[in-house]
Order: sequence, then C-alpha cells, then structure tokens
Amino acid sequence: MADTLLPEDRSQAASRPELVYFSAPDGLTLAARVWNPTSHENGAVPLVCLAGLSRNWRDFGDIAAYLASLGRKVVAFDYRGRGDSAHDPDWHNYAIPVEGHDIDAGLAALQLDRFAVLGTSRGGLHAMAMAHRYGRHRMSAVVLNDVGPRIELKSILRIAATLGKGMRHRTYEDLALRLRSQSQDQFPLLDGDGWNKLAHQLAKPDAEGVLLDYDPALALTLSALDDATPWPDQWPLFEALVDRPVLAIRGTRSDLLSQETFTLMAARHPHLQTMIIDGEGHAPLLWDAGSQDRIARFLTEFADY
Repeated sequence: MADTLLPEDRSQAASRPELVYFSAPDGLTLAARVWNPTSHENGAVPLVCLAGLSRNWRDFGDIAAYLASLGRKVVAFDYRGRGDSAHDPDWHNYAIPVEGHDIDAGLAALQLDRFAVLGTSRGGLHAMAMAHRYGRHRMSAVVLNDVGPRIELKSILRIAATLGKGMRHRTYEDLALRLRSQSQDQFPLLDGDGWNKLAHQLAKPDAEGVLLDYDPALALTLSALDDATPWPDQWPLFEALVDRPVLAIRGTRSDLLSQETFTLMAARHPHLQTMIIDGEGHAPLLWDAGSQDRIARFLTEFADY
C-alpha cells in the first residue's frame, strides 16, 4: 500500500498532526501521526516516538507539538492493535519482534533516513532493540522514558491486572474516575483536569460512549505471567546503546524502573544523561515545560548534525 495522507484542514495543519497509513510486512494496515514544523531548524533530525504497551500516538501530543514549534519533525507510530492501526486477528503477533518489523516498515515508508527515538516503556525496549539494527549514523540518539534493561515484575503484574478490562465507559469523566482509582499512587499530583486529559489520551469516542484505544486481545500476551515468571536478561540490548547519546528519564514513583536499575544504567553507559521527574510514576507524562525543554536541549546538543 502506498502512503496515504488523509485530508487535513490546512488552517490547523501547524497544530494538528497528519494521519499517515502504511503497510506492515504481512499486509496489515498501520498508522502514524506526523507533526510537520512550520519552519525547519537547520540540521534537526526527526524524532520517532514509540508508545507504551497499550498506548497510542496521543501520549506524545504535547511534546510533539512543542518540538514541532521549534522546527523539528516528529513522528509517532501506532503499533498494530493500537490507536489508528488495524487490529491483528492473531493476538500472538502483538509481540516485540513483529512490532519491530512494523517500525522498520514505517521508517521506510516515511523515508526517515536519520532519526532520534523517544521510547516510553515498551517503546524504550523497541529503541534498545533498534540499536542492533541501526547504527549511530542512522539512529543518532535515544530518549528512554521510564524504562531500562531490567523491568520490575510487580509493575507488569499491576498492568496485566487491568489490561483488556473496563474497555468502554459512558463518558471521559467516568474513565477519568476509574484511572484515578487505579493509578493515584503513581500520579498523586494530578488533579481532576489532569485525569480527564489522560482519559482523552487513552480512549476515543464511539456510539456508546468512549472506548480504550487498543485491542482487548492484547491482554492475552500477559495472561500467563505470575510472581514466579523469570524475566529475560536485557542488559545486552541496553549496552548496544553505549555508542550513542542516551537521555534516561525516571519518575520518582515508578514501580517499573527501579532506582537501582537507573543507577546501574548510568554506570554501564559512560555518557548517559539522566532526568528525574518528581511526583510521577510509570510513565512520566511529559506534559510539563521542564521535561519538554530538557528533551529539546538534549536533541539539539546530541542528536542533530
């Protein structure tokens, strides 16, 4: 399938991302959102954004719009079964190796010859795996948002307990209340407006209310986990990044990326940049000016030509 840009209201093109469809290697229709800057900063490489397990392009709306306003192109891919990408009839394909091939297809379709990556949670695992496929000349720098080579199983079990459940709600406000009851310990500083904003990122409207924007079959990928499940050694994935700049972000309340792992990452990557976000857990929302400015400075200093 050739790339297809949906019609856009050109008067809002500067603030609204374009929706782009492309084909996965197996023919499934996948989607990306592209924020095209109104003016291009000289040498600014595009930023590719990769979301968490059940998340979608809307998680990057704020940071993408800010970076685009500074002259940087930003692309956010929706994995298969999430956001605007088609659902896969075989849930076994909701796997990092398959998604990796999808990302490669998206990079080719959008002709991204050189890029940096911002990966949140699962997206950071993809970024580490991509270091084995793309050298620094192609993937110039990486931002890891609350993820590292060791993932705390208790966090994955917490996520698995709600994944695929309570998919539909009557209103965004109802969903916001549910999110608050589930995750207030991770984000104690969010007020009602913040939880409502998060609800709008996670869900989309339909004829019966609002629906979480992923295939509920995604829950089957975690259904076999329990307290005794061994976790694979992913340090070799992370160590493939030592040849390029990395900014690692951790929320102080994160239960997925421990402080111990965060410290070990700095010890094993001699030029690792780090940022701590107070009062946020997994994963930092990147809504605040401080985190956006830090990411923008990192990209300008370390990712660009």
